[in-house]
Amino acid sequence: MSRRNATGGTAATNAAVFGEVLKHFREAAGLTQEELARKIPCDRSHVARVERGTRVPHETSAEKCDELLGTGGVLKRLWGRIDWYPEVAHPDWFQRRADMDAVAVALREYQSQVVPGLLQTEGYARALFSDIASGEDVDERVRARMSRQQRFRAADGPLYIAVLDESCLRNVVGDAAVMREQCAHLLAVGRRPNIRIQVAPAARVGLVRPKTSMSLITLPDGGEWVYSESLNSGHFNDDPAVYARHSRAYDVLRADVPSARESAAVISEAMERYGQHGQAPAERGDLDQEQLQRPRRRQLHRGGPRFPRRRPRS
Repeated sequence: MSRRNATGGTAATNAAVFGEVLKHFREAAGLTQEELARKIPCDRSHVARVERGTRVPHETSAEKCDELLGTGGVLKRLWGRIDWYPEVAHPDWFQRRADMDAVAVALREYQSQVVPGLLQTEGYARALFSDIASGEDVDERVRARMSRQQRFRAADGPLYIAVLDESCLRNVVGDAAVMREQCAHLLAVGRRPNIRIQVAPAARVGLVRPKTSMSLITLPDGGEWVYSESLNSGHFNDDPAVYARHSRAYDVLRADVPSARESAAVISEAMERYGQHGQAPAERGDLDQEQLQRPRRRQLHRGGPRFPRRRPRS
């Protein structure tokens, strides 16, 4: 049901207000939607949907429009003040999880195969959804996914710790350019004070990994939930014994994998490979194996191996 304003008209959504402001500044600058899109750059349809209030713009897009339209930072400030979350629709089976994300005080995740939604770039999410949907449906799903990230990326956002299986960096979603951008995004958000990202190497012996991706969610009322997914279904469990078991296993896993700083170096290497060769890290060998080989490479002279000198016995 639509809301009504005091004069009897339909109240505009936050997204629509942002779109109207953008349109005002664009027209004042004498630019068409297509001309602005070329300067951003993006598709004209993207600008049109933002102006209609049917697509959530990215923070960097708002900042770029401020620069192009000479607004003095109005659009970025407005973007930061808008609660984009109510403007999107999630699948029925996922809505409960999205509602939890909107209020959670802490979130710990383990993810395999693909980067978790809260850490995805728009390009990565679009490539994922393009395999199962098309057109406006893809746009809506991407918009919903991006909306969940805003709260965790705020200055006072809740604690978010993600352990990514190495497969998240190896499995190519979209193409090499999409993966390079995704790796760069992981490095950027991982520097936020409330977010830590660690990578669990595929070849690390002794790691006990969860059998499936899972989330440990802490709510303001002290409620603690374990969340996991199967095909088109979300599964919730708040049994204290179940939560304690998964929480303990998660903490042990975190202790056994490389630190956030070490993991950032691994992500950087993956990003460089996607940029230079368009190849997934898997094509260059296991991350653990490569890390073991680095000290050996540093021991080599230009002309050959370094042999240790024999020391006289005392």
